[in-house]
Amino acid sequence: MTIGICNDHAGVEYKQKLVAYLKRKGHQVVDFGTGTTESCDYSDFAHPLANAVEKGEVEKGIAICGTGNGMAITLNKHQGIRAGLAWNTAVAHLVAEHNNANVLVMPARFASYRMAVSMVREWLATPFAGGRHQRRIDKIPL
Repeated sequence: MTIGICNDHAGVEYKQKLVAYLKRKGHQVVDFGTGTTESCDYSDFAHPLANAVEKGEVEKGIAICGTGNGMAITLNKHQGIRAGLAWNTAVAHLVAEHNNANVLVMPARFASYRMAVSMVREWLATPFAGGRHQRRIDKIPL
């Protein structure tokens, strides 16, 4: 699978480790994030990731910032994106199963790296349940 990943200054370390992890698992990774911890704007990285997901250049995306909220808000401005903010594996499971999230957003300042790996693994392994959840997703676009 081809996975896009983006981050701001708060997510540099997690992003670097996750890229290596995903590659070891056989995924191709496209990096849309910064490589420095110098303060920057999350939207500068979220929009290119969202565009790549919408165009089918990557199959799914992962976004990391301090709280995850800035990335999630920005990503969800795109009509083709369903970005789910998760802070543990149960939430990561549900954003995949119930929301069919095509981008997983994680808070680097509020989840350990070990938890981040667990969330990514759970999100990638969880199929969308469809049914009543699809009906709800169909009502999202304006």
